[in-house]
Parts: sequence; C-alpha cells; structure tokens
Amino acid sequence: MATQTASSALHPTKNTLDPGIRQAVADLLNARLADAIDLQLQSKQAHWNVKGPNFIGLHELFDQVAEAVQKYVDELAERAVMLGGVAVGTSQAVAGRTTLAPYPVEAQDWSSHVECLSAALAHFGDRIREGIEQSETAGDPVTADLLTGISHDVDKFTWFVEAHQA
Repeated sequence: MATQTASSALHPTKNTLDPGIRQAVADLLNARLADAIDLQLQSKQAHWNVKGPNFIGLHELFDQVAEAVQKYVDELAERAVMLGGVAVGTSQAVAGRTTLAPYPVEAQDWSSHVECLSAALAHFGDRIREGIEQSETAGDPVTADLLTGISHDVDKFTWFVEAHQA
C-alpha cells in the first residue's frame, strides 16, 4: 500500500535554500495544502446546497471562494515541489491531515452555510498566518510572501461571507 505522506528525502534541485529549510517548509506547505483542499471542497458544498432568499448572491460568492482556493491549492503544492518536496493532495491524505472542522452536510439554509464557511475561512486564515511566521523563522521569505498574499485574499473572503450573517 502506498504511503499518503511525503517522503522525508527531498528531490534533487538546484534551489540554494538549505535542505533543512526546504524540508521544513515543504512539510508546512503540505499541511496547509490539506487545509486548502478541504476548504475548496467545503466551499463547493456550500455552493451546491445553499437555499433561501439570498440564494443567487451566496451561490455565486461561494463559487468565487472555491475558485480562489483552487488557485491557493496549486500555489501551495507547486511551492512544495519547487523546494524539492512532494505535494501530497490525495483525498486520503487530506482527510487525515486537515485541521478544518468537518462541514455539516445537513446544512441547507443560507445562514448555516454562511456561518460554516466563514468559520472555515477564518480558521484557514489563522493557519496561513501561522505559516507566514513559521516560514520566516525557517528562513524562506519567498514562502512567507506567498502565504501573505493568500492571507490577504482569505481575510477578504471571510469578510465577504460573514457580511451576510443575520
């Protein structure tokens, strides 16, 4: 059976960051990758199932969130591979690694989706901010910059979604 975790050995690369830094940051990126994939799926769950008088606005907003998060998924995975790591994004790995609370599949009304998705966005934003500090401390300002950009967008989407709270 194949393992669902990244190998501890880095792939050869001409990247001049110290291998210890590259490994630590690749592990960090994979942790956030699991959260991002989960967040994308939670956004689509809300998009598909929202109901109520705010349907069209929320339906479209939740899809915008999912599209933005798909971009973060690619950026996180590709940065891990740039550093010589392996991007681990299988459904099994995501289910075992995500730090997001499970999305309640019974949620139907718009207010439940707003609450659940804004909470997931806020939690993801917290983990991304932690990653900024961790990558700066590790000595990788490029990853810190990538995560800073994601953090800005996530804060914006958190605001957009929670602005619909009753």
